[in-house]
Amino acid sequence: MSFTLKAGWRAEAFDRYALLANQANSNLSTFRSLAKKYPELAPDKLLGHLIGSTPGEPGKWFDTSKTLRLFERATQLAWASPCDPKTLTRAARDHLTKQPGFAMQAELAALHWMSMGHGYELTGQDAHEALRLAIEAARTAQQTEQAQATIEQALAPDRAMPPWLRRSLRLPAAASTSTRA
Repeated sequence: MSFTLKAGWRAEAFDRYALLANQANSNLSTFRSLAKKYPELAPDKLLGHLIGSTPGEPGKWFDTSKTLRLFERATQLAWASPCDPKTLTRAARDHLTKQPGFAMQAELAALHWMSMGHGYELTGQDAHEALRLAIEAARTAQQTEQAQATIEQALAPDRAMPPWLRRSLRLPAAASTSTRA
């Protein structure tokens, strides 16, 4: 690859080799490695290439986009595919006062993914914290109605969700869809 870079074929080198040759331990490290080698690429454009390199898993780039302060992109990624609810909660907690709209969306997405059964070793405390932070961020962002509607949809009684979440938040049991003869 270095010959291709030296020969002035940077665009071709990037397209053919850069993503594979610069894989690091984390997505953020991969981004930083590429950003250092290709400073001419705007961060959002580079991130777009990286997101495209993991089809079906854009949520994996949530933390990188949040770190780059690309909050709108991070919000889109949080909803696009499963993101770890604990990662979303940390992001919301860190940005609660300075980016309350982003914090609200991160927590609403966390509740959504919890309700869909995604996440690792989640507890009732995780669910309560996500709900609390979503409401607090919504108040700060002056978007309580939008947040409440999304919460009601994610935690609707007729929606399938993990039993631990239903118990933790003291939600009514899902209505049975079977009928007796």
